[in-house]
Amino acid sequence: MRVEDHLRNIQESLEVINESIQKGIQERQRNIGFNCSVASVEMLEIFLHKNNLINPGAVIKHDWFASERKANEKLPFDFPEKDKIMKIPIEIESKRSLLCYGKPHEIETIESVISSFNQIKSLFESLELKWN
Repeated sequence: MRVEDHLRNIQESLEVINESIQKGIQERQRNIGFNCSVASVEMLEIFLHKNNLINPGAVIKHDWFASERKANEKLPFDFPEKDKIMKIPIEIESKRSLLCYGKPHEIETIESVISSFNQIKSLFESLELKWN
């Protein structure tokens, strides 16, 4: 996928996350779970493409972050801030299915996903990635 397509998708996810926060996170937990997961993976993919660490046609999937072992198998190479970066999508993915397919969850669970997403977003911004 082209970087421009990733950027458009990230922008859409950011809008949905913000709308979900405004409408009430407990009422929009599915939107938050899905969009925090997909946007964090798209950000990572842009970062890896821009640093020529993966082939232009390579695609990263959210389920690669179902476990630390699987994530490291799929992305075995080193890159700047790898330990910090890899930890966050794993945290988000651990709660994604609960929020997307499960019963309503406590506000703290939903807030923790939003917090993790904001951490990875800030981390990528500090590495000079921009989405708008």
